[in-house]
Amino acid sequence: MKKRVCILYTGGTIGMVPTEHGFAPKKAYFSTLLDEIYQLKDPDMPLWDIVEFDPLLDSANVAYEQWVSIGRAIKERYDYYDGFVILHGTDTMSYTASALSFMLEGLAKPVVLTGAQIPLCQLRSDGRDNLINSMVIASEGVVNEVCLYFAGKLLRGNRSTKTSADELMAFTSPNFPALANVGIDIKYNHHVLNQIPKSNKFKLVEFKQTPIGVLKIFPGIQFELFEQIISEKLKGVVLETFGDGNIPNNESSLVNSIQRVSAKGSVIAVCSQCYQGTTKLGTYATSNDLKSFGAVGCMDMTTEAAIAKLYYLFSMDYDIETIKNLMGKNLRGELSE
Repeated sequence: MKKRVCILYTGGTIGMVPTEHGFAPKKAYFSTLLDEIYQLKDPDMPLWDIVEFDPLLDSANVAYEQWVSIGRAIKERYDYYDGFVILHGTDTMSYTASALSFMLEGLAKPVVLTGAQIPLCQLRSDGRDNLINSMVIASEGVVNEVCLYFAGKLLRGNRSTKTSADELMAFTSPNFPALANVGIDIKYNHHVLNQIPKSNKFKLVEFKQTPIGVLKIFPGIQFELFEQIISEKLKGVVLETFGDGNIPNNESSLVNSIQRVSAKGSVIAVCSQCYQGTTKLGTYATSNDLKSFGAVGCMDMTTEAAIAKLYYLFSMDYDIETIKNLMGKNLRGELSE
């Protein structure tokens, strides 16, 4: 029996059209573009349906509410399809892929995010190949996790990050190998794939509105200008630090503010500004203060994954110590323990 794939079209460059204000999504237009792709009618392609979101979004406007909407769309159709393809803008695709990886508990089917750097209506669009290969991957059922496909690479969603605004291969996975390489054949790297969950019971965890902040440390940072960001109102703070977790310790306002919010119950999650490598709090004196304040090293997680994981853990209503503990544990393949 033929496999069935559900395409969730949320917006993004792949379906945009030129306007006097630049490229923008156009309602009810994308389905006509799909009708013109003759490969989608090939007998080897899976059966497919498309669900167009309303309103369509530029991915720069995606927030946790849209993550929940996508999660609900999958939950409602989970039993009727063998896999899902989510068409999404590239700017925040890694954030959405990371969020869905935590929201979709017990996932035992492929969920593939993809899109395009060049709109499908343009001559040299990369969207056709990205869409077709994503649909094939979603129908084959080899992967059982949220992943991201672009330009011949299938990446774990919560390991991906956007690294190019103008290359067709817009994404990389700096600390984890590709799940599959797509050439003449689709070659899966079976040894790195997440296993089908033992319980095999699918569940959607809807994210709740949670005050989370991100602060990138830079040389000579005048922290008093940013002090309001690191406030007790934030439940979680992701610090993008130097190297393997270092911050300036010759500026007391920075250290004191982090200590204060940590003592009042905020979770301080430490990521590295380096694409590759892992945080190791306490290796250098300049990261020892963070360790002593109870900050959590995110190891080799991306910032996108750290933000999504904080949303997930707070939405589960865990206590602060449990959240700190789980931030350093591998839940969905997001970090290397």
